[in-house]
Amino acid sequence: MVLRLLLVCAALFGIWLALKWFSKTSPAKAKKALIAVGLGLLVAAGVALVVTGKLAGLFAVAAGLAPWVARAMRVHGLWRGFQRMTGQKPSAPPPPPDSSTVMTPAQAYEILGLAPGADEEAIKEAHRRLMRANHPDAGGSTWIAARLNQARDTLLG
Repeated sequence: MVLRLLLVCAALFGIWLALKWFSKTSPAKAKKALIAVGLGLLVAAGVALVVTGKLAGLFAVAAGLAPWVARAMRVHGLWRGFQRMTGQKPSAPPPPPDSSTVMTPAQAYEILGLAPGADEEAIKEAHRRLMRANHPDAGGSTWIAARLNQARDTLLG
């Protein structure tokens, strides 16, 4: 009973110190600290699952969190930081399309991967298929999505 009371007091004191530090630090340092604490809690939970023999639970939690972690890394730019930490070079985004040039039908067919003279249904299907794979909301590039839309508009008018 006394041990639990001491642990609760220590936890409350730690929370008070953390809040005091967060109120004085810069947002960038606070963000890094929160990420470190979150990762530390994930590692601690993983170790607890391994020690208690519930390793399958760890895999289930990791599988459930994987899409959320991947999206957060893309949305918050953490992926580029991860690449820098691991020594990987981030790929440079393609240049934006030159708005002064008009896309030719031949270029549009090439972008959509169609043979010249494809019918309207084939154009729509190719555009739909490529947009599913390259839409910015699904982690694709805005530049590629813009080029796909421009190709579709060029061919369909």
